[in-house]
Amino acid sequence: MDKYLILNCDDFGQSEAANRAIIHLLEENKVSSATIMPPAPAFEQAAAWCRASGADNVGLHVTLTSEYDAVRWSSLTGEPSLHDESGRMHKTVAEFETRAEARAVVREIRAQFRAAERAGIAISHVDNHMGSLYGLATGRSFLPHILWECSKRKLPFRLFRHIYEKDAFLASIPGASEALGKVVALADTLGVGIPDYLLTHPYHVEEGETYDRFKQSLIAKLYELPAGICETYIHPAVEDETLAASIPSWEKRVWEYRLMLDDDFAYALRDAKVTLTSYRMVRDAGKRPRLRAAAALVGFVFKK
Repeated sequence: MDKYLILNCDDFGQSEAANRAIIHLLEENKVSSATIMPPAPAFEQAAAWCRASGADNVGLHVTLTSEYDAVRWSSLTGEPSLHDESGRMHKTVAEFETRAEARAVVREIRAQFRAAERAGIAISHVDNHMGSLYGLATGRSFLPHILWECSKRKLPFRLFRHIYEKDAFLASIPGASEALGKVVALADTLGVGIPDYLLTHPYHVEEGETYDRFKQSLIAKLYELPAGICETYIHPAVEDETLAASIPSWEKRVWEYRLMLDDDFAYALRDAKVTLTSYRMVRDAGKRPRLRAAAALVGFVFKK
């Protein structure tokens, strides 16, 4: 099989610095896609560009947490269980998983779909801010809920069929393979397209890390890419004073933006015989007859 890579820009709409970088990369076809955050403060600016450009590769970044002290937001629905004592969405995934009521989560997910649709965005795919729906902190997963919402809209979702053994983070999660098999079966039953692999990398600047070291690590991943459809995500942003004052990991975001424009990275893509693709390929691969038992299966999962 050939090697295909989806390069997705997360956090579209988080800030003006993020928007400027993501728009530039999309316009120059340096990345595959982006996913937008309806509750975030720069959502309207990002949505305006989507309308004006007619972009067909912007998805929904389902946002149920608000992690940075200087950049906080509330839910669209105002559901009490989705907020901490500040009136903003929970800062950590553990807090969200512990305190959020399932019905409130579903209402908020649907509200974010509606917000993106009302803004004139033709949603191409769906993913999730901070992985809050995956059950990574406490085991309380909302994946059946989001897969059902994607199924109704015939949209692919960021998940993965296989755990890539060289991905240190995913390979380290206890019991991940067994749990993943069940979720993949549900996605297939519902006709929700998913990539073959997800490749992760740290959000923050690691001790002693420089731009050159970061670049080398991501280029190395291109040469080790498994065959099939892989996705990795970046959080690009241009450097500005507001970004530096509000986001602790701002340097990594600037590096990710810079890397997408780096000739060495472009060369490595070609030399490693990696083809940039988009979630259209995932969506098409996921088109299959839906089983009549789909609705019953989801009803059973929701009751568990």
